[in-house]
Amino acid sequence: MATEKTPSGTRLTWKTWGIGALVALLALLDLASLLLPALGSDAASQPATGTVLPHTAPRNHQPVPHAQQDSTSADWSGYARTGGAYTSVSGTWTQPSVTCSARQTAYAAFWVGLDGDTSTTVEQLGTESDCSRGTPTYSTWYELYPANPVTIEQPVTAGDTLSASVTATGSGGFTLTLSDTTQGWTFTTTGTVTDAQLSSAECIAEAPSDGRRTLPLADFGTVTFSQCTANGAPISANPNVDAIALTTPRGVVEAQPSILSAGGASFSVTVQPSGA
Repeated sequence: MATEKTPSGTRLTWKTWGIGALVALLALLDLASLLLPALGSDAASQPATGTVLPHTAPRNHQPVPHAQQDSTSADWSGYARTGGAYTSVSGTWTQPSVTCSARQTAYAAFWVGLDGDTSTTVEQLGTESDCSRGTPTYSTWYELYPANPVTIEQPVTAGDTLSASVTATGSGGFTLTLSDTTQGWTFTTTGTVTDAQLSSAECIAEAPSDGRRTLPLADFGTVTFSQCTANGAPISANPNVDAIALTTPRGVVEAQPSILSAGGASFSVTVQPSGA
């Protein structure tokens, strides 16, 4: 490659590069322009949406008396029942539409499950409303934590009505069922968690984890759970029902549960604007 002298030393000239090298350089510059904004927003350190993320026990779960919450969590918001043996949980919700800013990557999951509030396993299934570099995406999954989550290969979109249930069948066995009545499909699977304690039942909106930390919560607006039952009774039918607010490490509320309905089986979770 030819060079020419300049007062500051030797530099390459455009005329000596050739057409092929110039095209390659322009392609690299275009790629860099796409990657730099993502790196600036920490997207490069986040899993791509479409990757099934762990849905774990609530992080930093602390009792905090409040008119609409009994405790706070770094990743859960909703209602749980504890203080007994729970063998079944069920609930219905409408898949929320997620609002995404330009190039934003964020996540929100909605599920029913057993265990997790006072134990280290969770048997659960549900849906997600995520932002993938500014594009809304929707998916379904189940998880017998600490085993890895599994994608359910069924379609779901904003506005669909979902119903889910988890039932303990004995000897650590579970049956998990998710139905989309709008799309007209039902998924059922079975699995085993040998050390499941059956110590809680939940209907939850969650900011998922990448296995190391809680990921940014997507703006799903409001999700409403109905027919949320544990052992066949409304989620409220226990003195240990737990209203959980999702908060930042500084204690700012990001997602707030409403009070339970008169029947004790329905409530909503609302994303708080700018952590209001």
